[in-house]
Amino acid sequence: MPIEELIRIGRVLPIVRWGEPVMHARTRQVTEFDTSLQTLLADMFATNAAAYGAGLAATQVSVDLAVFVFDCQDAEWQRRVGLVCNPTVTFAERRGRRFVELDEGCLSLPGAFVATRRPDYAICRGQDQYGDDIEIVGTGTLARCFQHETDHLNGLVFADRLPHRARKELKDRHKRVAHKFPVDWPASLPTETSTQDW
Repeated sequence: MPIEELIRIGRVLPIVRWGEPVMHARTRQVTEFDTSLQTLLADMFATNAAAYGAGLAATQVSVDLAVFVFDCQDAEWQRRVGLVCNPTVTFAERRGRRFVELDEGCLSLPGAFVATRRPDYAICRGQDQYGDDIEIVGTGTLARCFQHETDHLNGLVFADRLPHRARKELKDRHKRVAHKFPVDWPASLPTETSTQDW
């Protein structure tokens, strides 16, 4: 199913929070590019849009499959929308690698952000919704999104990459706003609060 249709037909699902086992375990490879995958992808696009996210991994809707969707801008402020099944991320060679520290958040810990250092360029390889090989060059927010979502599929949350003090600050910030995000958010209770999952 084309991306244009996938982003039109999905239903909004609850987003799983950090601490749930699916969020901290490696995912299974996508091997069947069938109607059930297309339905999952459509629901992930709808859920990401409802939560004002930059990206969403399947684990965040309780599915242990190696796939994520994205809808964010690159370094040229161009909107990029797509998905990657079975992703791997590579970076520029060490000498050419540039790191950027920006506030990062996660839809599975909604409403909280903390400065996180990541490479500003990433190449994501995998398969599309049909099982065909793809390669996407990511810059700006898109590069960060590729790294964040691929981490999810490997059982990592971005706090796992933070020093202890920043991790504590992030969790404290979430506690202060957690009441705005019911457990079934964003499925049944729309919120005016905008958050971003990188």
